[in-house]
Amino acid sequence: MTQKLSLALAIALCLAVPGATFADDHATQAAEPVSANPFFTASTLPYQLPPFDQIQDAHYAPAFEKGMADQLAEVAAIANNAAAPTFENTIVAMEKTGTVLTRTAAVFFNLAGANTNPAMQKVQAEMAPKLAAHQDAILLDGKLFARVKSLHEQRDSLGLDAESLRLLERYHTDFVRAGANLSDADKTTLKAMNAELATLATTFSQNVLKEVQASGVLVSDVKELDGLSADAITAAAEAAKAAGKEGQYLIALMNTSGQPPLSSLTNRALRKKIMDASLTRGSRGGEFDNRAIVARVAKLRAERAALLGYENHATYVLEDETAGTVAAVNKLMSDLAPAAVANARKEAADMQAIIDAEKGGFALEAADWAFYAEKVRQAKYDFDESQLRPYFEMTSVLENGVFHAAGQLYGLQFKKRTDLPTYHPDVVVYEVFEADGKPLGLFLGDFYARSNKRGGAWMNAYVPQNGLTGTLPVVANHQNIPKPAAGQPTLMTFDEVTTMFHEFGHALHGLFSNVKYPQFSGTSVPRDFVEYPSQVNEMWATWPTILANYAKHHETGEPIPQALLDKVLATEQFGQGHATTEYLAAAMLDQSWHQLAANEVPSDTLAFEAQALKAAGLDYAPVPPRYRSTYFSHIMGGYSAGYYAYLWSEVLDAESVEWFKENGGLKRENGDHFRKTLLSRGGSVDAMQLFRDFRGRDPQVGPLLKRRGLEVAPASAK
Repeated sequence: MTQKLSLALAIALCLAVPGATFADDHATQAAEPVSANPFFTASTLPYQLPPFDQIQDAHYAPAFEKGMADQLAEVAAIANNAAAPTFENTIVAMEKTGTVLTRTAAVFFNLAGANTNPAMQKVQAEMAPKLAAHQDAILLDGKLFARVKSLHEQRDSLGLDAESLRLLERYHTDFVRAGANLSDADKTTLKAMNAELATLATTFSQNVLKEVQASGVLVSDVKELDGLSADAITAAAEAAKAAGKEGQYLIALMNTSGQPPLSSLTNRALRKKIMDASLTRGSRGGEFDNRAIVARVAKLRAERAALLGYENHATYVLEDETAGTVAAVNKLMSDLAPAAVANARKEAADMQAIIDAEKGGFALEAADWAFYAEKVRQAKYDFDESQLRPYFEMTSVLENGVFHAAGQLYGLQFKKRTDLPTYHPDVVVYEVFEADGKPLGLFLGDFYARSNKRGGAWMNAYVPQNGLTGTLPVVANHQNIPKPAAGQPTLMTFDEVTTMFHEFGHALHGLFSNVKYPQFSGTSVPRDFVEYPSQVNEMWATWPTILANYAKHHETGEPIPQALLDKVLATEQFGQGHATTEYLAAAMLDQSWHQLAANEVPSDTLAFEAQALKAAGLDYAPVPPRYRSTYFSHIMGGYSAGYYAYLWSEVLDAESVEWFKENGGLKRENGDHFRKTLLSRGGSVDAMQLFRDFRGRDPQVGPLLKRRGLEVAPASAK
């Protein structure tokens, strides 16, 4: 997953970043004098890395306030310029506005997800409606839009280069989609909607993370934890101690419906308790209940879409994505759903056979799936996932795997920097160089889970590349790998390894950016395209020469046995029925909520969810949606009506993997071609044109179906 910060006008970032937890890892700090605020001036550190050692909680609110005031003054000067509008005095001038605000937002919203505290959470709640109003003040400014519109009407006679012309068109589109053509009365209504939506989104995402902590399952008797590893039991004991429950064991929840301990716990009652706690998050009543917020947000988004002239919110969102239409997205998912559920039912039959053979006396339920899937895996492939972990030590995976692959494919070199400040002691920093030694940027890795860090994995940019100001990129990857006890190695699961390669694909997208304008930097591409380059990078996790370089036993240094590796590769399609079904169920819920008109939004959130899943043929109880509506943070932010993007991107990814294999795989010329035609272009070229430039033709869905083991009639991706 990626979070993006394009030009300073994209203050909607505040709505796209899931909220913060309330864990107090930092004391609230005293206010600093204005002159000491590090956000007011550019960082003097290499690559303008934020001076994390100087940033205090008290700096954020004043920096936001100054940043907004400065940008409004800058924009007013552009709007009121007596000179006739030109590309330079209007469009380029806008690209240069909001320096303080952009600098502040980049750090604040990234840390609100990665390293928050109560003071930051308070600032986030206070700033959300202010930032929404700030964005509206710019994009709904009639004088400013008149200048943009005038330039847009004469764009073909301005003699602009391709990237500049696209920037002008992008600005015009952003203004129109924001409501610039509305009447003054409708603009007032729209501003109120945006402010309320900003507040609701912040409340929702903070509730999700507070509920994760509140829903952890306490266990008193260690015998109930049979099946968990010694490290997992130790972690559960430490989590309970941190929660003031010393002597007990706390099973902390992840943000997805499925929970990792379910694959190994032998105690079925405990498995069911954990799954129930997971699935009921945000719908149990109390202060963290999100049911009413889900319905209100859906209604407001539908009303806003109608005000802007669209049938519904999904239609509004998809118009600006590569998918283009609701019909295209619905077709992709409805084509895959029957085969996915059919495969899931076949997988369930194999598990039920084991349950019956063991005389279990019960029907398979969602809480049982991961546990019995492992038994099926062992029976079919003589393979236990835990056998892999000794070969996946984290630093080796990063340096000898992820970085090594980037070196082989793109010629990159990495140097660890221990002299630069970070926001947490666990964060590592690497300077990245081209093959000829030319500096490329900085990479930050924040891989361990923390109580004040949101779940999942993601990439963001602290400093985006652009030619206008000459900045080089500073990008960061985040995961939630459990931190072992002091002195113990960090041994990763295969899924965590794949995720590390995936997120570094996003990092490469940011590092390779070579565009002139901030608007187009790095991952500033459509949501249903942004996951594509990162998914491609996953292929190198199991590429033989890369795997041989990093998959070595952490104690003996012995390479992973070929027989074990063969079993891993043989299971690539294992569990795809479950994986595809749970994903499609969540994506369908997203579309179901956002394809409603305002008068169709129900008051009973859970009843609507059940009805939507049934209508889509995805109401299969043993496989619940990857996210239920009440903890579906993606769709409260930048992925609203866009969660389908992972599947859409995978169509492009599967095609690209085939291209690499057809052209010799891990070769420098292949990497250079991918970089030149796609990774370096950011949003400066139409996304699907970038794919055509790389692949040489339009995408086809066949490679994806083959990968997922789904037998459906082939259809084009678009």
